[in-house]
Amino acid sequence: MSNIYDFSARTLAGEDVSLAGYRGKVLLIVNTASQCGFTPQYEGLEALYRDLQGRGLIVLGFPCNQFGAQEPGDAAEIANFCKLTYDVSFPMFAKIDVNGPAASPLYEWLKNEAPGVLGSKAIKWNFTKFLINRDGQVVGRFAPTTKPEALRADIEALL
Repeated sequence: MSNIYDFSARTLAGEDVSLAGYRGKVLLIVNTASQCGFTPQYEGLEALYRDLQGRGLIVLGFPCNQFGAQEPGDAAEIANFCKLTYDVSFPMFAKIDVNGPAASPLYEWLKNEAPGVLGSKAIKWNFTKFLINRDGQVVGRFAPTTKPEALRADIEALL
């Protein structure tokens, strides 16, 4: 796989979506969880999306239950939580694994393209962020502790 557009993902509503549909956009891909200390980052992610989507930013959320079982809900529960608690309007996808033998092929590619600290590939926790340029290439990986608003300058430089 050479870029993000070679992958597809299933939405929370159960639809398969080709990421090629986001060609030419700047993507911020985040593994999310509803019961995590970083969950309030949904607010910052949504603010970035609302402010910058008109210029070409798309935030893609991928719920994951691999870290402290902090995303135990099913698709309907996740969708309701995101909408009712943070008024999330950016695309949310079905729950996935980001590490291990059942890891999503998308996440395997992301981790290979942008290893973490000291070259580690594993996702360390919820709300790890990957920034993708308009050509479908990974240009940055950001720790869960990096708040969405701290990415604004990097995102605007790609827009």
